[in-house]
Amino acid sequence: MKAFVFPGQGAQFVGMGKELYEQNEVARDFFEKANEVLGFRITDIMFDGTDEELKQTKITQPAVFLHSVVSALALGDDFQPAMVAGHSLGEMSALVASGAIQFEDGLRLVHTRAMAMQKACDTNPGAMAAIIALPDDVVEGICSEVSTPDCIVIPANYNCPGQLVISGHVEAVGAACVKLKEAGAKRALQLPVSGAFHSPLMEPAREKLAEAIMQTQFQTPKCPVYQNVDALPHTNPEEIKQNLIAQLTSPVRWTKTVQNMIADGATEFTECGPGKVLQGMIAKIDREVQVQGI
Repeated sequence: MKAFVFPGQGAQFVGMGKELYEQNEVARDFFEKANEVLGFRITDIMFDGTDEELKQTKITQPAVFLHSVVSALALGDDFQPAMVAGHSLGEMSALVASGAIQFEDGLRLVHTRAMAMQKACDTNPGAMAAIIALPDDVVEGICSEVSTPDCIVIPANYNCPGQLVISGHVEAVGAACVKLKEAGAKRALQLPVSGAFHSPLMEPAREKLAEAIMQTQFQTPKCPVYQNVDALPHTNPEEIKQNLIAQLTSPVRWTKTVQNMIADGATEFTECGPGKVLQGMIAKIDREVQVQGI
């Protein structure tokens, strides 16, 4: 069975989507529609901008979403997923590609999400760090030990065995990193972000996104969508909405998502979008499945 997966923020690079735009008429139409919906030529930044321009959350998220969705839909009849999933932002791409949300509505939601998250980062500065080569339960225990009601740190991204990202207040993340290194972590690397994604610090962004989601029409997708908050397949539009809202302040359970997709019959994973981050994660989760990218 074929599974299609969609990357999140961090996969972007200057030049992304340019070849697709130039060589595929269907893709070009989607790119131009995006320029129209957003009110500026995001394709100019994607194709020929600078790294600094592309790193801005308000640009990064729509750019990665756009490249990912167009990569899938430009396949035409070759895009026949038995199931889909996306990592963080990529969940929005998966929902559009699977038909749960219309392209224009999805792009507007991503834009709202990006702006709300940027504002939350400015209001509640936070940090994130990648913890390498420690069991999940050890990371969870140390986060719980360090965290206080006013200064929190929690597991945020369960990416693959031996790779977990933590998120929270700057001081708490720093303190947790010290303890995690002492506990045997190979690396405790602070990430170049200014916010605590997938933590309670994103609550203002969750509230803003929830308003937009509740005003958007969702349909039954053409295949199950495995969502980040519970790693389970969903087709009910109302369930999908609620999970999408909860995602901003909840951990991304990517390891369990991939494991569940494999248990449900996935034998081939195709990553749609920029980079190869998810391909690398999936290979570490299960070396038996076939993994490729577009």
